Amino acid sequence: MSQTEHILNLGGREFVLIGTAHISAESVNEVKAAVEEKKPDCVAIELDEQRLKTMTEEESWKNLDIVGVLKRNQGFVMLANVVLSSFQKKMGSNVGVKPGEDMKAAYETAQSLGIRTEMVDRPVQTTLRRAWAKNSLIGKCKLLSLMIASVFDTEEVTDEQIENLKNSSEMDNMMSELSAYLPAVKTVLIDERDLYLASRIWNCPGEKVLAVLGAGHIPGVVAHLNAFAEGKGSADTSEIEKIPEKKISAKVIGWLIPLIIIALIAAGFYFGGKKNGWNMMVSWGIWNSVLAGIGALAAAAHPLAILLAALSAPFTSLCPLVGCGMVAGLAQAFLCKPKVSDLESIQSDCNLKGFYKNRILRVLLVFALSSLGSSLGTFVAGASFVKTIASVLTKFFAN
Repeated sequence: MSQTEHILNLGGREFVLIGTAHISAESVNEVKAAVEEKKPDCVAIELDEQRLKTMTEEESWKNLDIVGVLKRNQGFVMLANVVLSSFQKKMGSNVGVKPGEDMKAAYETAQSLGIRTEMVDRPVQTTLRRAWAKNSLIGKCKLLSLMIASVFDTEEVTDEQIENLKNSSEMDNMMSELSAYLPAVKTVLIDERDLYLASRIWNCPGEKVLAVLGAGHIPGVVAHLNAFAEGKGSADTSEIEKIPEKKISAKVIGWLIPLIIIALIAAGFYFGGKKNGWNMMVSWGIWNSVLAGIGALAAAAHPLAILLAALSAPFTSLCPLVGCGMVAGLAQAFLCKPKVSDLESIQSDCNLKGFYKNRILRVLLVFALSSLGSSLGTFVAGASFVKTIASVLTKFFAN
């Protein structure tokens, strides 16, 4: 038995777990050999159906609907997915292996031998949306900083470093660092998926199941499988398959901020007179419009998209249902329609230059930066309103 192979005999069934590094040539060979030699009844693969389709159907990217993504308010989720995929691809290019080749090898080898395959991972969109939703504001900022840093990262990874990822000591160190820096992300990306993977593997048909998983999931999956066999754990994953609804507090804040802004402007009119009230309204419009426009401009948006970002920002900032980024992003997608070449090169273009060259990535950049600009405008204007009202009230009651 190799260092990356774990065999469990539970409830009269045999589970063979193969731990891989997703961009390792050695892992690809190990997976092929394991499927051929073990001849299991079923091969469980750490993929979901959509990722399998993307990996095995070269033209599946044609189904990407960037307009639909923005309308469903999934712009940031798609951006995170692209950045993470690009980072893996960048690491893999240094060692000559595409991301996920180990999983693809498991699938193709099993298919060639007529062995049943099961995709046992949770859909990536669910995982990313849960990771985002479960993070605090500080956690979201940390996550965004890591994404941005990965775009600019040029460090090359060696074969030896990749293979070390399969060693428990290396994985333990990485998991402890992730847990300390982003505990909510570690919970969603690792702990929840350990349970999800184990549940799906446990429910695979056949007396011998071979599972191909990233090495980091092996300890958690082994623990869950043993718990299932002993009747100490539940294989029910319904709770971790849901996208968390916004907390009531978050929904309240989403509407509370616009109401506070409106109340402050109204107070400006009442206590400070028409001139003061109109000055506050003009200030609101200028801060939101200028900063949202600067964000769109920084993303090299089409002039009309910049104009729409600037014009819509003062209004969308007062309505949590529609964001300035959505308006600007949709305008950019309509005015500069993505081409087939943009879809084909989306991952390789995930760098500073590529974000401006690739029309799909530019739409996401316009969405993100105009949203950021509008948010900054809201807080800057809001802070100035508080100062203004404090001054007005002091004069009002002094008289």
